[in-house]
Amino acid sequence: MKPFNPQDLQAETGITNLVLERLMAYAALLEKWQKHKNLVSGKTLACMWRRHYLDSAQLEPLVPPGPEPVLDLGSGAGFPGLVLAIMGVAPVHLVESDGKKCVFLAEANRITGANAIIHNSRIEELEPLKARAVVSRACAPLPQLLEYATPLLKPKGVCLFLKGNKVGDELTESEKGWTMSVTRIDSRSDPSGTILKIEEISPRHGP
Repeated sequence: MKPFNPQDLQAETGITNLVLERLMAYAALLEKWQKHKNLVSGKTLACMWRRHYLDSAQLEPLVPPGPEPVLDLGSGAGFPGLVLAIMGVAPVHLVESDGKKCVFLAEANRITGANAIIHNSRIEELEPLKARAVVSRACAPLPQLLEYATPLLKPKGVCLFLKGNKVGDELTESEKGWTMSVTRIDSRSDPSGTILKIEEISPRHGP
């Protein structure tokens, strides 16, 4: 796969110079903290602009408009939620149970002016936010994500989940317990990746 740099991200997404500068500050902070804390897989740093930043940024056009929150479950080092906040999606809530990662998120949020709201909390302990969208990457298998997300979504809210090559198996397993409208969108960052856009979610009842 060809190298992918910050200018490639700008060309791919149409972000402004100011947004790019903020993302570059975020990336520099990530590289600095990664030396001492395991924020992301070390092998992904060499391809971070594709693997983390494009992967996150590709969700921005899919987020529905509205005043309600966008909720990132298991935010980790801030992907995808903090990237979306830097791109102008608001309000964005980042949910992360690891206190050390939340310290990083707070500093990245500060230096980029992202204005995200950080919750150092387990997902199942979060107060219902009635989000217009729930996003997540590498947090949990799809059946568990649906359990997490549905109490936090407003009626007619949408889930946007970044998934890998096991997406078919996860969908098959999820359909045993849930009815939903699913749109599969090819990832722009990973040929084996898929974005799941899930709407009209409700639990199945009975055998």
